Amino acid sequence: MPELSLPRHSERGIALVMALLVLFVISLLSLTLMLSLNVETKIGAHNVRESAALNTAEAGTGEALARLRSGEIPNNMNPRMVSQIFLTPPGTVPVLGADSVGLATGQTMGSWLNYSTASRSSDVLTVQYKTDAARTVIYKYDPTKNPPVQTASGVPIFVVNVTGRSGDDLRRIVTEVMPKPYVTQAKGALVANRGIDFSGNSAVCGYNHRLDTPDGTSGRPGDGTGCQAWETGSGDLAGAWSSGGITNGGSSEQSGVPPTTENQVGFYRGPWEAVGMTEAEFFAWVGTPTNAVPNPANGIYYLDNDGIAQNKSGSYHLDSITGEGLLYLAVIGSALTFLLLYWLLPRMAVTKLQTISLITPPGAVMFGWSIGGETFSLWSLLGAGFVLAGVWMILRTTRAREDKELVAASLERA
Repeated sequence: MPELSLPRHSERGIALVMALLVLFVISLLSLTLMLSLNVETKIGAHNVRESAALNTAEAGTGEALARLRSGEIPNNMNPRMVSQIFLTPPGTVPVLGADSVGLATGQTMGSWLNYSTASRSSDVLTVQYKTDAARTVIYKYDPTKNPPVQTASGVPIFVVNVTGRSGDDLRRIVTEVMPKPYVTQAKGALVANRGIDFSGNSAVCGYNHRLDTPDGTSGRPGDGTGCQAWETGSGDLAGAWSSGGITNGGSSEQSGVPPTTENQVGFYRGPWEAVGMTEAEFFAWVGTPTNAVPNPANGIYYLDNDGIAQNKSGSYHLDSITGEGLLYLAVIGSALTFLLLYWLLPRMAVTKLQTISLITPPGAVMFGWSIGGETFSLWSLLGAGFVLAGVWMILRTTRAREDKELVAASLERA
């Protein structure tokens, strides 16, 4: 039987097509992998720069807090106050407005982190109070209030705006900060665990005053002047608080609610209780002790003469005597006065001459009022009036006696 023979077609074309198809798929996969790797590289670089920008912004916040602690950024309770830190050397800070404070960065020259700008812009490091929309009222934090953030009492809240940059990436941080709130437990303006004896022209005031009360403001005459013009109207304390008695002499003055409170119990276990701190916080705050009172004494000092805490062995004296005052007392108040007295002694009647010593106290009072700005109570002025009236009576009596003696001498000669 004859065999049938079928024609055989070439299979090499199909194989070529399959090979090209496989190569296309592999190329497509490779391209996809390359694109994915490039995107991931860009994303990774962006994340690195973004993280660096965030770290830079946090460093800017740190400088702002340091300048707040140092007092370079003022806490003047002006709701419109704005402080800005520029990336410039000292002396090249841009000129700002009346309510603004411009500071040069505290960073080391040549290694500045890019968290501000060299000129005025929206990206400059800025510190200002947290206020209402009109910027007329400052928000404060008081943990004793509900809610604690309000405008009546507490410590002011600051808002720090920082923009950190790294390459083309930036991160902005807005931070609300405030001084650590300490709830003071003050019992009065002057508090003592023993009796208090006021004398001279000493003055204590327990009324609560504003933070911007000028230095040296004293006296509360009750007419709205003196320190009364700076009172807040709330949070007032006693003028003097004592576990013993309180006596008052001279022209001394105590003001507060009430002016004095005596024979009390519950004195502080330590000064840390008065400022609402723990013992450890207090001693870390006041620093190392000193065995002598600084001159002038202006601040809070830790006095310890032997390194043994609270053994009551120290003896310290506080006064306001200066070299100029001592020189005045020695030359004008003593030497010159007695020279004048002895010069007048053979030239005036002893009765008249004696009145000089009586005029001295009222004269010193008037001198302190006109030159030193001191204030005096009604009793002090009344006492000065009695002294001057007594001097007038002495001089009047002496004058009348001298006139009689003169008349009698004239009659004898006649």
